[in-house]
Amino acid sequence: MKQIIVAIDGYSSCGKSTIAKRLAEYAGYTYVDTGAMYRAVALAVMRGEVELPSLKGLDQISVGFRDNHVTLNGEDVESQIRTLEVGNMASRVSPIKEVRQYLVAQQQLMGRDKGIVMDGRDIGTVVFPNAELKLFLTASPEVRARRRYDELVGKGETPVYEDVLRDVNDRDYRDTHREESPLRQADDAIVVDNSNLTREEQMEKIIAIFNDCLNRQ
Repeated sequence: MKQIIVAIDGYSSCGKSTIAKRLAEYAGYTYVDTGAMYRAVALAVMRGEVELPSLKGLDQISVGFRDNHVTLNGEDVESQIRTLEVGNMASRVSPIKEVRQYLVAQQQLMGRDKGIVMDGRDIGTVVFPNAELKLFLTASPEVRARRRYDELVGKGETPVYEDVLRDVNDRDYRDTHREESPLRQADDAIVVDNSNLTREEQMEKIIAIFNDCLNRQ
């Protein structure tokens, strides 16, 4: 059966990574978490392997995946990149044009043999503009803020819903207004609004879209 590239973009707290992972498992495809790649670069910066603002050393690092874990120059750094500190650094390095161009090149290499599901902010518009299937996930800011709020509560934190909603709206603004590769819906993307869908309902809908796309190849 012919394999395709699935590009999944969308707003924060829309469940992109969860959907992408499950779709990849269903299809037997490789899943690539592009956000984790930017975290790996952030870790390299914190280690002094890449210098800011010169970016010296950037061309000497390699970010990849092994057993669904992120690797940095072959080292499994999955647990190390999931800290708050690395996340904060990632928010600093991800808008940098040179960093994005470097990682986009690596992401495109990962997809050269197809059979891949990749999620992010610019997958269908920049990384794989010719992807056979492009999905754009969205939900109302209020729904996404509630999901994020519940997630934080589940971790034992005591967030204020209004603060979470403000953060969601601020993140949306930054994602859609940044100079390099802003978040936008590709013209040929299929929009999936999951504001009123359960995870299972959303998964059923996306699998149907995927199968229909395969049948048309």
